[in-house]
Amino acid sequence: MKCSYVALILAGFLMGSQAFAATAQQEKMKTCNADASAKTLKGDERKSFMSNCLKAAPAPAATQQDKMKTCNADATTQALKGDARKTFMSGCLKKK
Repeated sequence: MKCSYVALILAGFLMGSQAFAATAQQEKMKTCNADASAKTLKGDERKSFMSNCLKAAPAPAATQQDKMKTCNADATTQALKGDARKTFMSGCLKKK
């Protein structure tokens, strides 16, 4: 009985760590993409930037300034203006 509990806990831990790794990679992709958009990179230049950005060591937790930069780039990419932009920025900055 104890063995099955241990196996269940271990399986949950492993699944949780895989989900975290996927989420971290997704966040890195979002950040690199937003940075490339903010720099208005296109074509081969963008491909090269994205490749280097994604290969780079994981960045430490985003500071508020980094978050603002990413959210602002995303809002610009989506061509948001006025109240729609304010609402988007508010939601984006509240995300962890």
